[in-house]
Amino acid sequence: MIINGVAIDDTFAEAFPMKATRVIITALNQRWAYHAANAMTGFATSVIACGCEAGIERELDPADTPDGRPGVSALIFAMGGKGLAKQVETRAGQCVLTSPTSALFAGIHDGDKIPLGKNLRFFGDGFQISKQIAGRRYWRIPVMDGEFLCDETTGVVPAVGGGNFLILAESQAQALAACEAAIAAMKTVPNVIMPFPGGVVRSGSKVGSRYKALNASTNDAFCPTLKGQTVTALSPEIESVMEIVIDGLSDQDIRRAMRLGIEAVCALGAANGVRRISAGNYGGKLGPFLFPLREIMA
Repeated sequence: MIINGVAIDDTFAEAFPMKATRVIITALNQRWAYHAANAMTGFATSVIACGCEAGIERELDPADTPDGRPGVSALIFAMGGKGLAKQVETRAGQCVLTSPTSALFAGIHDGDKIPLGKNLRFFGDGFQISKQIAGRRYWRIPVMDGEFLCDETTGVVPAVGGGNFLILAESQAQALAACEAAIAAMKTVPNVIMPFPGGVVRSGSKVGSRYKALNASTNDAFCPTLKGQTVTALSPEIESVMEIVIDGLSDQDIRRAMRLGIEAVCALGAANGVRRISAGNYGGKLGPFLFPLREIMA
């Protein structure tokens, strides 16, 4: 399969089950909503070392938020509900409670419930106030700029983590430009995040290492500087490879995001140095969700 001069490899991305929740952060203005959301979703690129994977899903108009203020929604993913609960509560307390003018609401009301403001209320030192509206309990916690309003709980639903594709280009600048085009297109898809910095990861990995302490190491087959030292997957003209990783609330959400992202890359085409699209997988041993590139792009 070739699209605008870009070869689509006959391979698949491989993903695995996760648990996820959505939170809605509002503030006096959009700038401060982003400050809180960026802090809450920081250091959350991979569950391997960060404990969760998180990112801003989209910007919200005041008409779309529970308190009628500007806001953003963020998605947070973890391998299980217990780990997700710990990450959400810690990040809410350290990053949203602390952020001026912020409020925090549940963005998912289905599934099992985990604490959002349920334990944060104790920061109020007995001065906190509970309010129940339409079957949902909120907490008003006194803080120095007024009050912090927070849903008591948020819902947890099954999700999918690790969807991905690789962009192979003639130069680093061309690979990055293609990634930026892909991310811009994929951000229009609801229910997904691309958790790495700017949505892009350059340090794709393989399972295992020659060092016993490491479970994963650099994907040498896709490293341009190692063409003469390893069994390479790269042809001579490829000088840069970058990866986009996608987490979604369903496999269909990830498929939609992958298709839009790959379409954006192929729109640049071979004329802009993009030569191939590939994907990372572990032979189907990592997880039950498979995303065949050619099927998605058919």
